[in-house]
Amino acid sequence: MAQLSSEAKPTLTYLTRTRMLDVMEQASETEITQAAEHVRALTAGLNQVIFGQEKLVELVITGLLARGHILLEGLPGLGKTELVKTLSQLLSLDTKRIQFTPDLLPGDITGNPVLQEVDGRREFVFQEGPIFTNLCLADEINRASPKTQSALLEAMQERRVTVLGTTHSLPQPFFVLATQNPIELEGTYPLPEAQLDRFLFKLEVSRNEVSTLQRIITDRDLGQEPEVAPTLNASDLQETLELVRRIYLPEVVANYIARLVDATHPGQSNAAKAIKYGASPRAALSLASAARARALLNERAHTSFEDVRFVAPSVLRHRILLEYNARVEGLNNNDLVEQILAEVPTQSEAIPKTLQNH
Repeated sequence: MAQLSSEAKPTLTYLTRTRMLDVMEQASETEITQAAEHVRALTAGLNQVIFGQEKLVELVITGLLARGHILLEGLPGLGKTELVKTLSQLLSLDTKRIQFTPDLLPGDITGNPVLQEVDGRREFVFQEGPIFTNLCLADEINRASPKTQSALLEAMQERRVTVLGTTHSLPQPFFVLATQNPIELEGTYPLPEAQLDRFLFKLEVSRNEVSTLQRIITDRDLGQEPEVAPTLNASDLQETLELVRRIYLPEVVANYIARLVDATHPGQSNAAKAIKYGASPRAALSLASAARARALLNERAHTSFEDVRFVAPSVLRHRILLEYNARVEGLNNNDLVEQILAEVPTQSEAIPKTLQNH
């Protein structure tokens, strides 16, 4: 639909206000060029280790620059964990890995108070858990119980944890890169919608083609981990993250984002007839942040419609819930997102004929 519903207008207002703040300190071409050099080095480093997954690598870096958490879904052995480990080496960030299992407890993630003797008195002292790091690898996150999964909710949204009424801030920057096996496999627990919404991207890791498998066989030995040299230090990364926030978001692009998210709700588009619940305002903010990040990857100081369309499937696929009949008919979230992208025009109003190319 071309027009915004009343529910979507507050989202557009917020996006527009954010855009106006960005214009005050818009990123310069020199800054963009310098940051793009770092990003290209990071991309090249990942592609040296993760063969044949160029689009996946681009999306992971886009999500990182947008300060978002990323969920990687795929069958075992496709390189999900290897990708995250390589990323931590390239960025020289403090990294910790949490292997999720059914017997894992929330305190095993956040940390626990431990009774110790302090100045002659016995008192509880908080011992930080593995969540206190810059890059947290949550491996096979859907192997743990929902109670344990929920321990990540506050950390992912607020960048802090609360234990026994005391709040502890996490290091900055802080990212969660989680992996999960498809939920049909035995011994897994589907992530609740509230937690899925905290992930900026849900990326599907596909199997490799024959040529890529041949390259892996030729260049790798079983059990041998590839080594890569760091490409960004903490200072460079922080400057790049701040620069992304200053990428210009035109009002027409903000309007397109708002209409896309609005179209995921029943009654707002033809595709949404198969959707029970649509995406939240957090999805709109995620689209804006990811579009800015991709613009930087392409050495542009402004976002475009193409940036939004590129990141939209990764932002929206885990934020819509299909009707039962749609699932029975074989539709999936990816199909619905593609239908919405095809249905919603980039411009809310038609371009005048005098401005159209003949």
